[in-house]
Amino acid sequence: MTRPASLNRDILRLAVPALGALIAEPAFLIVDAALVGHLGTTPLAGLGIAGAVLQTIVGLMVFLAYSTTPAVARRFGAGAPGDAVSVGVNGMWLALGLGAVLAVIGAVSSPWLVSLFGASDAVAAQADDYLRISMWGLPAMLIVFAATGLLRGMQDTVTPLWIAGLGFGANALLNVLFIYGFNWGIAGSAVGTVTAQWGMVAAYVLVVRRLATRHSASLRAQRDGIRGTARSGGWLFLRTVSLRVALLATVGIATGIGTTELAGWQIVFTIFSAAAFALDALAIAAQALIGKELGAGDERRVHRVLARTVAWGAWFGVIVGAVIGALSGVLGILFTGDPEVASLVQPALIVLAVAQPIAGVVFVLDGVLMGAGDARYLAVAGGLNLVPFLPALWIISASGVDGSAGLVWLSVAFFGVYLLARLGTLGWRVRSGRWVAVDA
Repeated sequence: MTRPASLNRDILRLAVPALGALIAEPAFLIVDAALVGHLGTTPLAGLGIAGAVLQTIVGLMVFLAYSTTPAVARRFGAGAPGDAVSVGVNGMWLALGLGAVLAVIGAVSSPWLVSLFGASDAVAAQADDYLRISMWGLPAMLIVFAATGLLRGMQDTVTPLWIAGLGFGANALLNVLFIYGFNWGIAGSAVGTVTAQWGMVAAYVLVVRRLATRHSASLRAQRDGIRGTARSGGWLFLRTVSLRVALLATVGIATGIGTTELAGWQIVFTIFSAAAFALDALAIAAQALIGKELGAGDERRVHRVLARTVAWGAWFGVIVGAVIGALSGVLGILFTGDPEVASLVQPALIVLAVAQPIAGVVFVLDGVLMGAGDARYLAVAGGLNLVPFLPALWIISASGVDGSAGLVWLSVAFFGVYLLARLGTLGWRVRSGRWVAVDA
């Protein structure tokens, strides 16, 4: 029987380093933006367009980590670490293949992708320069996702933190060298980032090779293993698509309400995204532990992990919500320095604050079902969650509401209707108990 203190330590041991690694990922683009910004507004605007394209592609491919973690954890918990490593290696081979295809297609279609934003010729040229080069880093980014999932499944979130930290540092140094030392401009930023990404792949390959040697696992691609990873990943890809539809639809409605309201929504959603990093880290811990205990066949421990991580998610949501609520009057000023904008977003931030305990539980339940390998249900649930949400957005658009009230109703739709729909579909599945029997 797992003692409460021991289980708490296991959760923290996985969640804290995972949080650090999650924060390091967007830091790559922040460094690029800070360094490119000193080149002028035109290169920075170009980076904004290229970054939007890359983030969309990478966001859709994150399933490589989420599908690999439970499959590896299940076998690790069953006492077959060699099989666990082999499954993770197959995920890395799949990532390489997908990344290579996307890199070629992306490099060729870069001018067309940039043209979709309707930017000026000067901005489009900068965006195209950055995007064409960055596409060759896509295979590296996807391999890193899969390798991270492998190590998480092996109950190791510390190594990914170290590699992410070293990659972040290398990215910063290389960007300075190539942008200003070699005077390559925005292209230098792309080259620096791509070089750092492949350096992270080299580090992961060394780590995984040692694991394979230790556990007598094969490093060769196995057709059946890749097919199984792709099947599970395909369902999680569809789940991710449903999330992106919800995000893009919300931004679309905010854009229609007005420019000021769109800026206000960006502030609200940025705060939500920052809080989501910590909740994601908790979900990753739940993912790894659930997969491991299901592999070990210990249903009692599975339910203890479920109960404990859900409780942590809810209480963390309460704490984060209290912080956001207390700072709701000044957050707008911190972002813009404009008291009017701060007044505009404060009611929406209060809605966000109230919804944080719900978000905490939703994120954890998502991680639990991923850990159980319940990918197909997550894909179906993702579509069902849009059924009440999209009509709610349409009502807001049709009503013509704007200003602070418009932002409030938009927040109610996303942090209320959409999150509650996710809570309902995920909660029903967990209560049914069917997820415990799902095979990763």
